[in-house]
Amino acid sequence: MALTAAVVLATSLGLSACSSGDGADADIVTVNGGEPQNPLVPTNTNENMGGRVVDRLFAGLKYYDGSGKAHDEMAESIQTTDRKSYRVTIKPGWKFTDGTPVTAKSFVDAWNYGALGTNAQLQSYVFSPIVGFDEVSAEKPTAQTMSGLKVIDDRTFTIELKAPSIDFETELGYAPFYPLPEAAFKDMKAFGENPIGNGPYKFARSGAWEHNVKIDLAPNPDYPGGRPAKNKGLRFVMYQSFDTAYADLQAGNLDALDTVPDSALTSYERDLGDRAITKPTAQNQHIGIQSNVAHFAGQEGLLRRRAISMAINREQIAQNIFHGTRIPARDFTASTLPGFDPNLPGSEVLKYNPDEAKKVWAQADAISPWSGRYEIAYNSDGGHQAWVEAVANSVKNTLGVDAIGVPYPTFKNIRDEVNARTINKAFRYGWQGDYPTMLQFLTSQYYSYSDTNNVDYKNPEFDRLLDAALAAPSQDESYKIIAQAQSLLIKDLADVPVFDYVAAAGRSDRVRKAELAWNGLFDFENIEK
Repeated sequence: MALTAAVVLATSLGLSACSSGDGADADIVTVNGGEPQNPLVPTNTNENMGGRVVDRLFAGLKYYDGSGKAHDEMAESIQTTDRKSYRVTIKPGWKFTDGTPVTAKSFVDAWNYGALGTNAQLQSYVFSPIVGFDEVSAEKPTAQTMSGLKVIDDRTFTIELKAPSIDFETELGYAPFYPLPEAAFKDMKAFGENPIGNGPYKFARSGAWEHNVKIDLAPNPDYPGGRPAKNKGLRFVMYQSFDTAYADLQAGNLDALDTVPDSALTSYERDLGDRAITKPTAQNQHIGIQSNVAHFAGQEGLLRRRAISMAINREQIAQNIFHGTRIPARDFTASTLPGFDPNLPGSEVLKYNPDEAKKVWAQADAISPWSGRYEIAYNSDGGHQAWVEAVANSVKNTLGVDAIGVPYPTFKNIRDEVNARTINKAFRYGWQGDYPTMLQFLTSQYYSYSDTNNVDYKNPEFDRLLDAALAAPSQDESYKIIAQAQSLLIKDLADVPVFDYVAAAGRSDRVRKAELAWNGLFDFENIEK
């Protein structure tokens, strides 16, 4: 999300010292966050600053524990004999925080809203396996609701997929599949500013989202699910830099920080002692470029992406800047996920090879001589400057072209231009897993019809292979087909994978327990002071 999501590791402008030790706030857990890109609507949230909040406010049919295992949450049963036709029964007694009941219709209405093309939801692609999605998601929809969803009664609905899916049941804990109350549909934008959910937390008050400053959440006393809050509330504090956040962590003004800044990577274990956290997680970092940028369309673009990939000395950058908290990427997913293969055919293009990089760049020049500057956009509030500039220098020194990092003030600034296709340069982006499968990374980012396909990659054969992997009769067979699909991604080099993550994080001395989950975010419900 992600996660995706996106997705992505960043923070936003905000206050620098929001003490967790003053008066009534002493029991509130303060964690680092950032300004969400959009109002907090589950089907339109595809980056992790919004996602980390949305996942606290809502409960789905399933939830994922800290290790990534899926458990039933609102689902009493999910029945299928063929992984194509599903009958879902929800548990009785669940309510939204406005007191209205959560029913089967709450799920079906929310999914149909997310899929409807005229609503332009960033996460609409997740509903593509459902029968009727194509008619509903069209630019000019021929239907308003998906024919594959039917409400049977208040607690039961059925789902019909176009084809069997090995991932679908696991996927049902992902944010776009959350239910929505009837109040949401009256004014979705206003709803997203003050969401009404059914999860372990709720907004602490109307207006709890103070833009570019903080978001305050309080435990939901009526939440009956499997991940109740073990603290008295969360405050997501928005920082201008991770250095400032780290200083607050050391001073006891921030309780948990999920990203130690580059400047502290050599000292954080010594600084924090047993409060330092190091863990491999399902996160990656890539460099993307859209095909509307000069020199990056067609065969010329493919050759230039290959040359740039082989011009990046990932091992050196990972060690010199990240001191072992990054691993050179070997595929398009993450090395911690089940089925990961570090030796895919063609993956040598992800290794530093300056001589070959120069040859391939020259082949691209034979199609159209290079002109201009190779620019890599990054958000200044996300701790990306050092590695992006190192990548640019590696490209510059290897290929002899003018390459430079270009800062954007905030994560929201860069994401708005990426989504609008107006960024007109390369950009750093990453994915943080929303549910723990390789297919989640691949379908979200590279399916031709995914709205979170940031690089406009379109290959019908790749789509076919992903469909086949989803329809596979076993996980092992699915992994084999995923490897074929990734080999095609490597051949096309849809974007340039750079790093996988070994998260470096920490908690303050005011916190008794704070652990990172499988995807690099904190297991927020289980943080204890």
